[in-house]
Amino acid sequence: MKNIKYIGVDDLDIDLFESQYIVPEGMSYNSYLIEDEKIAIMDTADRRKAEEWKANLADALAGRQPDYLVTHHMEPDHASLIAEALKTYPDMKLVCSAQALKMLPNFFVDFSFDGRVITVKEGDTLSLGSHVLHFIAAPMVHWPEVIMSYESHEKVLFAADGFGKFGALVNETDDWACEARRYYFNICGKYGVQVQNVLKKAAGLDIQTICPLHGPVLEGEAMAEAIRLYDIWSRYEPESEGVLVAYASIHGGTAEAAERLGELLREKGAKKVVVSDLSRDDMAEVIEDAFRYPNIVVAAASYDGGVFPVMHDFLHHLQIKNFQKRRFGIVENGSWAPCAGNVMRKMIEGMKDCQIVEPMVTIRSRMKPEDEIQLEKLAESLL
Repeated sequence: MKNIKYIGVDDLDIDLFESQYIVPEGMSYNSYLIEDEKIAIMDTADRRKAEEWKANLADALAGRQPDYLVTHHMEPDHASLIAEALKTYPDMKLVCSAQALKMLPNFFVDFSFDGRVITVKEGDTLSLGSHVLHFIAAPMVHWPEVIMSYESHEKVLFAADGFGKFGALVNETDDWACEARRYYFNICGKYGVQVQNVLKKAAGLDIQTICPLHGPVLEGEAMAEAIRLYDIWSRYEPESEGVLVAYASIHGGTAEAAERLGELLREKGAKKVVVSDLSRDDMAEVIEDAFRYPNIVVAAASYDGGVFPVMHDFLHHLQIKNFQKRRFGIVENGSWAPCAGNVMRKMIEGMKDCQIVEPMVTIRSRMKPEDEIQLEKLAESLL
């Protein structure tokens, strides 16, 4: 990018993104500067890295005064420094959507935005000289105020949280999809219809570069692959063949059955089998795998007249992420009154276009020879 500079920052100290997602490789808060007859700052950063971001901005400006601050998304990891930037550059205007304008007082209680804001909507443009920003409405990707912008001179899409990923840029690897997948399904997974709407708009543009608010700038084959995957993900289609076996075990009996089912699936030719312990594995990663594969087995102990809580939490996460178009197998365990299966069945039945594969397998405390026969039947039904 000739006249577009990166001024974002890495955060290597953060432990949980949005206070729930483990990010062992850190996080990037991306921000960009467009230099032309007029200068535009594209988003700010998280307050955690305020001083670094302000230093990057000052260095890029080299004494010049910016004309616009374009805010694509009001979430604090991108917009925390709006008021500070406007105070530092008193002639600068904030450019945002009308919905973002309504949100500003929620975040900046003691700052007056009177006369400082230009609101834009779908189809509006902002000329910086040879660079022109064309604004694209992207509501609920993944907040209602989100806009994206397409810069037509250098053919760059500023995609807000779209095409983002977990991980700091300093730790970036060639495997974009791994952490982008976990990011997408946990952050944007509910909003497949809205993502599809944006993809349709983007298809009509000559995009050479995508600049997301998290993760690397995407170009060439990497960009094409990211768009291909976003199309699959946002249509809720499985990406890979395989089976996820997610289990919630108290004393090991359910874990033993889940592991044995995994072995049976492999023996019968499953291309990929992932067995996950919901009590110990990263929940966000298990949700990622649920979206990735077409077949899921949920195996859980009965607990307090219901289902072991981590399994309820897992299925609840899938429900609120608009999970759909998958096949489920069910394994329950109970020492005297097995009830986990019925709870899981009801939760699955509430998901769109999800099929429950029979038989439902009931274990009583520990797996017995007759239980293994039922597990084998379930494995055959899933393949």
